[in-house]
This record gives sequence, structure tokens and C-alpha cells, in this order.
Amino acid sequence: MALEIERRFLVRGEEWTSHVEWSAELRQGYLLCREDGLTARVRMREHSESHQAWLTIKAQPDPGAPAAVRLEFEYPIPVDDASVLLRMAPWRVEKRRYGLVFPGGDWVVDVFHGANSPLVIAEVEIQHADDSLAIPSWCAQEVTGLHSLSNALLARNPFQQWPKADRQALWPAKPETPAHQA
Repeated sequence: MALEIERRFLVRGEEWTSHVEWSAELRQGYLLCREDGLTARVRMREHSESHQAWLTIKAQPDPGAPAAVRLEFEYPIPVDDASVLLRMAPWRVEKRRYGLVFPGGDWVVDVFHGANSPLVIAEVEIQHADDSLAIPSWCAQEVTGLHSLSNALLARNPFQQWPKADRQALWPAKPETPAHQA
């Protein structure tokens, strides 16, 4: 069974950029996006001179599974097919993905464009849901399992369309630095 085990974090600042190994533009379209988390996605990756595309089905493995665990079935498809499917998709997300060299798993940072700007979300794929993880200082808040920040729901309900109070609630104020520590 194909499992994706991933933790997600809101990113604050630019410190993560010193770990970038590669980047690519991603265009994603959702053909299916159900309330129970079942999604059918087409993704096109534009990296330098090459383009790649995949069709992906994601779902919760069972109601009691940890939020970090999902079923994921991903298949490469021809880029021309992906272009057609992207045009058919009622919901879309565009972002630049950065692959990082950072310990603890396969880290990426997604910088969202358009109606989901200025969201920046880090994801790390790990081997087991209970793996311990050193969380970098640039990860402001864990959002694993927060469905409103899943790519599929951001495609349906973009971040800039959220009520201002809901957007601001994601960014708790930084604690004050005492004057003697500044």
C-alpha cells in the first residue's frame, strides 16, 4: 500500500533559503476534492528545460489514522495529457517548490502564488508517523492535519479569500524579546 507520511509547518522568515538544493514551478489542478479527504490531482512540474506530470489520488487510510498519514497513489502521465486535465480541473494551485538539504527527512518548502500568496509551507516526508523530528527555527507553527491548509482546500478556498481574522489567527504574535536579551 502506498503511504505518504508527512508533517507540515507554516514558515516564517527566509532562513530556510540557505538550505535550497533545487526549485521548480508546480501547477496543480484538482479534478475531485471530497470532504472526506479523497482527492484526484494532476500536477505539472516545470524545472529548467524539463516538464513532468503526474496523476495522484490521495485519501485517508482509515478514520483513526494519524493526521500525518495518507494513502497516495501517484502515476507519471504525459505532459500533454496533464495540460488538458489542468484545463478541466475546477480548482487550481500554483507555487514554487524548493527542495532542501536538511536532516530528518525529505524537506520541501512551497511558496504559493496568486490567491494563496503569501503562504509559505514546509513539508517533510518521514518514514514513520512517530519518528522524532528536529523542527527548524524557521518553522513557525505545525499545521499537519489542518485541512483548511491542504493544497486541495487551498485550491477551493484560497487563503486571500479567508476572513482577515482567520488569516491572522495562523500567525501568533512573536513573544517580546526582553531588552536585556536584544
